[in-house]
Amino acid sequence: MPFVTAADGARIHYKDWGRGRPVVLSHGWPLNADSWEAQQLFLAAHGYRAIAHDRRGHGRSEQTWDGNEMNTYADDLAALIDTLDLRDVTLVGFSTGGGEVVRYVGRHGTDRLARIALVSSVPPFMLRTDDNPGGVPAEVFDGLRAGSLSDRSQLYRDLADGPFFGNNRPGADVSRGVRDAFWRQGLQAGHRNAYESIAAFSATDFRPDLDAVDVPALVVHGDDDQIVPFEVGGKASAARIRNATLKVYQGAPHGITDTHKERLAADLLDFLGS
Repeated sequence: MPFVTAADGARIHYKDWGRGRPVVLSHGWPLNADSWEAQQLFLAAHGYRAIAHDRRGHGRSEQTWDGNEMNTYADDLAALIDTLDLRDVTLVGFSTGGGEVVRYVGRHGTDRLARIALVSSVPPFMLRTDDNPGGVPAEVFDGLRAGSLSDRSQLYRDLADGPFFGNNRPGADVSRGVRDAFWRQGLQAGHRNAYESIAAFSATDFRPDLDAVDVPALVVHGDDDQIVPFEVGGKASAARIRNATLKVYQGAPHGITDTHKERLAADLLDFLGS
């Protein structure tokens, strides 16, 4: 399996499919590159070089003790881009991966980038604070941490069977296979890595990073997202980014990479060709 080596020596696994202009896909918590397989296959079949990596501590990448925070995630992404000498890159981030993408911009600039796309993403800032009163209460993330420590396997099962894919909504019919894939990928992540990543995606303030985005941006978000509420995530990010296009999927949940994969693939392809 291919790996790149991060600045601290950590081995980061990646999947590299197709040929053409590069698209790098950053996954959500607590998943890995496999969560992008529908979009990666589609883009590679339509003339793009689609690359998806496992964040450190997740999937097949090294389960490091340290570095489970956004600065290091962004630097690992930079190591991937630099090692493969990618240019004219489109970065696509789902959920936590959206934070990784914009923190990359904040730390490494846009010299190698053509555009970015944020899908159900955590920026600008998820946590409710005095200067972010519309955020999500800290008790929600404390509950995730408590569930992770007490029985993380059941936590992942509950998320997959409930709010992540909107399977708790009347009439929802998310397949057992999709829900099992979430659970399986979650348990591939290191326990400490996944636990510390909760703070990384919830308590990191990405507002300065969004202000640094100077390339075209696509923001895609479902308006029934129970994980990253639309008002907190996509709507606020699109309002903050210059040159942003916002696409709202009505009634859609958080996990639109699976529940709306055909629509998302078409929207990404249109954006890449714009």
